[in-house]
Amino acid sequence: MKNIIKSGIAFLMAAIVLLGCEPKEFDKSDLGSNGAPTDEQMSFTITPGEDEFHFVLENNTPINGVNTIKWSTGNGSTLQGNKVVAYYPLPGTYEVTLTITANNGEANSKVDEIEQAETDYEFLASPILTALTGGADAVDGKTWVVDSLASGHFGIGPPSGSGLEWWAATSLQKTQSGAYDDEFTFKLVDFIFEFKNNGDSYVKDYRKDDPNYTNPVPVDGTDCRVLYTPEASATWSMIEKDGVNYLVLSSAKPSFFGFDYGGTYEYRIDEITETNISMSTIGGDGNRWYNKLILKGYEKPVVTFESQIAATGNENEWSVNLANVVIPDGISVNGFTVDFGDGTDVYSTEDYNATLSHVYMRKGTYPVTVTVLASNENAVDNQSITVENYHSEYEIFLLDYMVMYVDNSEVEMAPVLGEDCAVTVVDSPERIYPNKGSKVFHYRKENQQWANAFMKLPAGYRFDLTKTSVFKMMVRGKAGQQILLKLENTDKGGNAWQTGTYDLIYTIQQDDTWEVAEFDFAGVGAGWDWTGDQFTSDVTTDARFNEGFYNVVRIMCNPGVGEGVHEFYFDDLAGPHVEGLKSAKK
Repeated sequence: MKNIIKSGIAFLMAAIVLLGCEPKEFDKSDLGSNGAPTDEQMSFTITPGEDEFHFVLENNTPINGVNTIKWSTGNGSTLQGNKVVAYYPLPGTYEVTLTITANNGEANSKVDEIEQAETDYEFLASPILTALTGGADAVDGKTWVVDSLASGHFGIGPPSGSGLEWWAATSLQKTQSGAYDDEFTFKLVDFIFEFKNNGDSYVKDYRKDDPNYTNPVPVDGTDCRVLYTPEASATWSMIEKDGVNYLVLSSAKPSFFGFDYGGTYEYRIDEITETNISMSTIGGDGNRWYNKLILKGYEKPVVTFESQIAATGNENEWSVNLANVVIPDGISVNGFTVDFGDGTDVYSTEDYNATLSHVYMRKGTYPVTVTVLASNENAVDNQSITVENYHSEYEIFLLDYMVMYVDNSEVEMAPVLGEDCAVTVVDSPERIYPNKGSKVFHYRKENQQWANAFMKLPAGYRFDLTKTSVFKMMVRGKAGQQILLKLENTDKGGNAWQTGTYDLIYTIQQDDTWEVAEFDFAGVGAGWDWTGDQFTSDVTTDARFNEGFYNVVRIMCNPGVGEGVHEFYFDDLAGPHVEGLKSAKK
């Protein structure tokens, strides 16, 4: 399409579109066996709107029903509905395309043109466009990045909500996802959107099979880092609904802000300043997903402090207070909270000079989260407390038999997740003895040697191998597949593997049937003597290993094999009783 630029305007701007009616999809059952309308049937009108910048686009095609009615307004915007109102703030010749798609997939289009001779100068200088792009004088636009240090830079809530009611990403929670090096540039000239992702992106689990994505690797759960090359020529536009501005990304390939939730890629602008954007969108799962962006290179003022953690002198009592608190100009502090990490209530105070104390009943190492409640953004410090002994009033209760950890029905002591592999809850492929449960785990790794499903106990809890040393689970796969189960201590962080038990492997006996896999750690060694760290020849008799040490179970399929796809089903993970911890009902 050739644009006709007048009045010295050196660029064409994509339209802000005001919907004249709600986008509509006809009931798919309305259309019988009819296909797309013919060229002769295709008809629509373009009439003046409420002022010289608005035009009404109305479909007049005589049909009973369709799958979708879509409009390309000629300026980068795509709309749906039988009747819409488009806004053209700049001079030019705009090619309007109506596309009608029938339920059987057939489609037909009709094209017409809008001649716009007027310029809406008020629109060009609108605060929201200037904040987003830098305005007409910013030839290179403005570049934004994910505000990875902010709580809730990704999040989710109900579709009709206005807050992160269900989950909010903590600072740097998705460090390995590929999202934090993404850059998003908005230009006012031609409404260009540039998406630079440096080769990889982060997507929801239900988006990983999009043909644009390859090599999905689960990160921090079931959502995946994928290899992806974004669209080279994407555009953006604004629409307004009921006084609320929405930012719409238009491209042949997915365009998004660090985390692909699917859906329409239409983002509600919840707040925008010169340096920050908060927005939300309805994802492909029907829920409302949230994003926070920050201007690239901008260092926002934050409250800084030091957490002072100390034993009080009373039995198993620890205190937390703040020191060296620095509050930048224009920011206020409304107190602080402390999560002492043992599952008790979070302590809070409105006085940031106060001291908060807590008594631990069980020995163990606990993560401590201190959160300063600032007016612009909360500041968080993560520490840990190691309690050496049980409280004198605590009564140890340890059973001498196995308990169920997780059965995908009523019991879940701790979640089962995947590391470098996909671990998902699916319908059982066959409900037969010995496993008639309806839901099971499915493990899948691709080109990963040591990908594992794992269950990590909550802070302060450890496996006790002194009374029983057997772990069991149901498995289903192909004969000859090797299933490994091992224990590790995650206190060593990236060197947790050095604490691991020696390999216990169950070999699947038959194709596609449920079998009981048993792993007995009696007589099994652990640790690595060549590291100079602790090791043992029997984890069940060595007091350094048999209680108060291991806190994670890892499960692998064909460990050490790094080529190809390896997958199997498992369920009903059980093992020694964990003292003090009950399996919760879902």
